[in-house]
This record gives sequence, C-alpha cells and structure tokens, in this order.
Amino acid sequence: MSGAPAPLPPRIGGIHLSGRPVSGLRFVDTRRAEALERLGIRTIGDLVTHYPFRYLDLSTVSDLRTVPTGAEATVVGRVHDITVKRPRPRLTITEVAIVDGTGALVGVWFNQPHIAQSFRVGERVAFAGTVLFEYGLKQIKTPFVEKLPDGDTGPDIARILPIHRATDGLSTNWIRRLVIEALASAGDVPDPLPAALRVRRELVPLRAAYAWIHFPPDAAALQAARRRLAFDELFTIRLAMAVRRSRFVDQRAGHGHHTDGEALSALRRALPFPLTTDQTGAVSAVLDDMAAPRPMNRMLLGDVGTGKTAVAAHALAVCADSGTQAAMMAPTEVLAEQYARAVGPLLEAAGVSWALLTGSTPAPERRRILSSLADGTTSVAFGTHALIQPDVRYHALSLVVVDEQHRFGVGQRLALREKGETPDLLVMTATPIPRSLALTLYGDLDTTYLRERPGGRGPGHVSTRIVPMTGRQDAYDAVRRTVSQGRRAYIVCALVDESDTTAARAATSEARRLQRSVFPDLRVGLLTGALRPAEKRAVMEKFRSGEVDVLVATTVIEVGVDVPDATLMIIEDAERFGLAQLHQLRGRVGRGEHPGEVLLFADPKTAEGRARMDAIASTADGFTLAEEDLRLRGEGDILGLRQSGLPALRVASVSTDAALLECAGDDAAAIIAEDPGLRAPVHAPLLRMLLERLGDGWEWVSSG
Repeated sequence: MSGAPAPLPPRIGGIHLSGRPVSGLRFVDTRRAEALERLGIRTIGDLVTHYPFRYLDLSTVSDLRTVPTGAEATVVGRVHDITVKRPRPRLTITEVAIVDGTGALVGVWFNQPHIAQSFRVGERVAFAGTVLFEYGLKQIKTPFVEKLPDGDTGPDIARILPIHRATDGLSTNWIRRLVIEALASAGDVPDPLPAALRVRRELVPLRAAYAWIHFPPDAAALQAARRRLAFDELFTIRLAMAVRRSRFVDQRAGHGHHTDGEALSALRRALPFPLTTDQTGAVSAVLDDMAAPRPMNRMLLGDVGTGKTAVAAHALAVCADSGTQAAMMAPTEVLAEQYARAVGPLLEAAGVSWALLTGSTPAPERRRILSSLADGTTSVAFGTHALIQPDVRYHALSLVVVDEQHRFGVGQRLALREKGETPDLLVMTATPIPRSLALTLYGDLDTTYLRERPGGRGPGHVSTRIVPMTGRQDAYDAVRRTVSQGRRAYIVCALVDESDTTAARAATSEARRLQRSVFPDLRVGLLTGALRPAEKRAVMEKFRSGEVDVLVATTVIEVGVDVPDATLMIIEDAERFGLAQLHQLRGRVGRGEHPGEVLLFADPKTAEGRARMDAIASTADGFTLAEEDLRLRGEGDILGLRQSGLPALRVASVSTDAALLECAGDDAAAIIAEDPGLRAPVHAPLLRMLLERLGDGWEWVSSG
C-alpha cells in the first residue's frame, strides 16, 4: 500500500443555483441588491437557502377568549386601539389591542414608539408569540406580526406563513416575494443524493424541500422539508469526514508498531496505580491501532481526572520498543511541563529517553534537544508549538499526541504530523463532548471514552454548591480552614483586569484586595494569561510547593493544571462561564487523596443561567453536563469548537437529530467504502455537492 492517498479529481463546478447573481431576478434593483447583500445574500442559491427562522401557523389560529397563557400561539383579530404610553423618562410602551368577537389581546412593544405608525384601527392582523396574562389582560410582548387581507376564510388564513430575517429596506413580505422568484428561476434543481438513498431514507426531492421549507402547504410538508434539508447538512459533514478518513487513514500505510516490547512492560510495572476498566479498554484500542498496517486516527475523550495521560504513556513506550519516536504537544507550557513531570519518570523507569521543548527552553538546551531528536537518541518529545518549528527534525517520528486539539489550528496539527512519515495520531481532550456532537466535529476519528476516575476518586470526591452573596465570609472562612490543614485554594475570576462595561470581579484587582484586606496573613498569588510563560511557571511552582496559599486565577488553569494539595475553589461570577468550563475548572481540585470543594458565587438573571447553575451543582459527570449544555445552549455556541472548514448547521440540530446523524454517517461510510474517490457516475453529484457546500473547507478535507 502506498504512503500517499489516491488523488481526487480536479475541482469542478457546483450546482447551477449557486453562481447566478441575485441581481438577475425580477424585482431586484440596486437598492434591494444592497439590502440582500447586508443579509449575506449574493446569489440565487443564497436566497433559496435563506430559510425562515419561524412560521405563523394561520391554519391553527386560537380565538382570543380560549387561547391558553404561558405557551406560544398565533391569534388573529382586528386592531381596536393603539396607545403609546410614557410612564417614565426614557421608557415608552406601545400597546396595540386586537379583538376577534370572543375577547381581546394586547401586543406590547418597549421603546419602539414608531411601531404605532405601522397599524391602523380596523385592519386585520395576526400576532404570534408567548401569551401572558398581566394587569388583567392577555398580552404578547414584541409579537411577530402579519398583516392579513379582509375576510375570514380563504387561502390567506388557512396557511403557514414563513418569517424570514429581514433588514432595512427589505421587509419579510418582500423577501417572500423574492424567494418565490428565486424558486421559479431555479428550474429543475439537481438532486445530488442517489435515488436509492432517497428512497431508503424516505427523503423528499430537493426541489420540493426548498419549496416547502419556505411555503409549506401543511405541517407534514414542513416536517418533510426540514428532515430532508437537515439530512443534507449532516450528510455533507459525515461524507467530508469519510472522504478525509479514507484518504489519510484507509489509503495510507501505517508503521505496524511492536506492542509487546520491554519498554511497555517496564512502564506498566512502574505505574503507581492499577488502570481502571476504562483505561484498560482505551490502552487496548490504542495498541491495536498502533499495531495495524494503517495509521491510527483516534480521539481519547476523558472526563476530568479519568487518567488520559496514563493511556498516552503506553503509546509513547510502544514507539521506543519499535525504534521510532513520539511527540506530545500541549496548548500551554504549564501543561507541557506537567506532562514531562508526570510521564517523564515513568519513561525513565522504562528506559525511554525524553525531552521537554517549549518556547522558554534556553538556547543551549534547545540545540542539544534538536540534535538528539534528529539523530534519534531522544525517543519522546513533550512540548508546545515549539515542536513544530521549521528547524525541529525527527529521526523517525511515528506517533503524534495532541492534547486539547481544538486549541490548535488545523495548520499547527498538520505541521506536527508532517514531521514524520504518516505517523499515528492520538488526540486527547478533557472537554466532555456529547456523542452526537463528537460525530459531527470529529467524524474522521475513532473515539474512545474515559468516564471512570482512578484511585477511588469517584464523582462524589468533589462537591459543588452555590453560595449566596451573603455567604462570602463563610467562603473566606473555608479558605482559612483549607490553608490551616496544609492545603491550598483557588479563587477564579472571569476577567483579568477591571472593565468599564461589567461589574464582574477581575483577577488582578481581586488578588490585591484579598491580600490587603481579607488574607493579610496568607500568601496570595496571581495567575493570568497576561503573564509571560516564565512568570506563569514560577507562580505555579510556588503554588504547587506551598509557597503560595491562595491562587487567584483566570481560566488559564482550566485545562490540565495538577496540584494534588489544592482542595478548595471559589468561582466568582460563575454564571458567566459555560457548563463545560465550570466542570473543567472544578477538575483542578480534589486531584489527590483529599476530597475537593467548589463554591460558586452566582447571580444568574435568566432561566437558562439558573438552569446551568443548578446543573453544575447537582451533576458531577462531565458527559451528562455536556448533554445538558447542548440542550440549554444549542450547538450555535458550542460549535465554536467546530473543525475549521466544516459548514455551519442551519436546519439540523445535533441534539434533536441524533438518529438522522447516525443514518447520514452510515450512508456516507457505505458510499466511500464502495467508491473512495466518488468517481462513479452515480456519485459525481455528491462530489460536486461537497465542493459547493464546503467551499474553502475542501482544502481541510483534502490536505490531511
């Protein structure tokens, strides 16, 4: 098998919708073209895929007397009264009362007095939104509004109206009209999915999906359109992942490592603790991959404190037994040094040579390390981005381990892999990711999960509770008790320095205040991302050794920092952090024999914020929290972790379309197994679809 993948065909044109400028449509003059540009709409394809963000279901209108409160509803009535109130300076309340013969309801807008000019008494309108009962009246605050023709029946009332995002100079009514023109202009839209796949998955044709997502004749048609377009989005991602995996894993020759050598046996004997069942399974999967004739491409997803490093150490020893080298790259110097401190002695006990290379490595030491890596006398290199510098050369690099890979750019990960000849890849993350999201983000990787914590440190080893603002003195007393017992405490702040736009506590000023006014008899340290690497290293060493009792820090401590004697953490303004981040932070305490405690100072203003605080206080399992975070926030925020180049999800939701995601993955894998290069005539439209929908992301898929 060759070490290089088979070439793909050259880039070819996309579907004919995409390249036609929207300015060619009827009704699109210069002014409307500029307005469409503000919405990111330049082509007919952009307009057709400018999907409604909600709908007014005028086929299921509730009358004003019986419409329930506390739920979303659509109501229809005639404008009875228009009022603009000014109860105090800088506050206006616009009220539009509608009636329908059974009752009344008021639409309410705050600080939008111009809304009053949009209505006239007697006209027929539809309001949609959450119905509330306040001040003796049914209300909808800031309702979605649709003006309706006179008459109580007919096609205008018995339909589902789309609501598209609009902009100045282009109302949602005009966007509807332009979408109708775009759909008519598009003609017979080519459908890239093979007919057999569409039949098997019961998917409607693409043209029908485009038409029904904008103008559904009924709820069933809308659901069918949404399902087809969601499948397309998920299938595009899974197909891209399958192509990438085929080219850079299945079509390449691996190293075929020796997985029963003396270094591995010696390392196992040197481990100070028995492996958990999860760790044993993970080691087995990693060693099987390394022994295989194709490159390993595996992700190790471990909850906080589940021992990913011990698993990686086995892979490092296997390289030494095979006469090759390994490089383990961390996102920060603190973490790289910690790996060297934790794994280095195990490697030494196994007779494996290693070195630590970071941006702070002195020049003479750096030259020595570079020489030993180039001639092969050093088997394992720990480090940061310094490992991928142009002058770093390896004698025989066969394994790349990347920790917290989402903190590195695609180019940085690729640069490290290119230091060797198709090296195995093991990526690790302590950020729990829901399975559905992992399949979306990392579908080209095999995944292994670690949930068990070694050494008896179960979920109850660290307790978490929310502390009211009146409990600050009790929290500070807990800090004193912790220090008096010979242990240490973190105090985490969301900001480094004071901000003019927020009242959140900042680490720099908080450290000064605590040292001066709260803990004058204790030693308070400060660690933020603004410090130079050498300063960070010095602060962490003082905290680890006990020269610093209380460490005030930002999220720079979020990943990997290991101080076994740190058992207490106070998190200020906890509502400002995501669930995954809070879980990572609390993973910094209770890492030794003593249990940990986390105190959250929080004042959430929203229902979502309160739900997140309740979740972190009641749930210790990181993967359960990740699922809850996905449910509460949706993938819009969380997909910031998305691999560079993958298209955003506009219709699909990984949290609610998990079954569809599985189907898309199975179909993509089957197609690529049969036709890796998508060269068969039946698959040529799929290749065009990938090129069209990925755009510049195709380089990520095809570059390895």
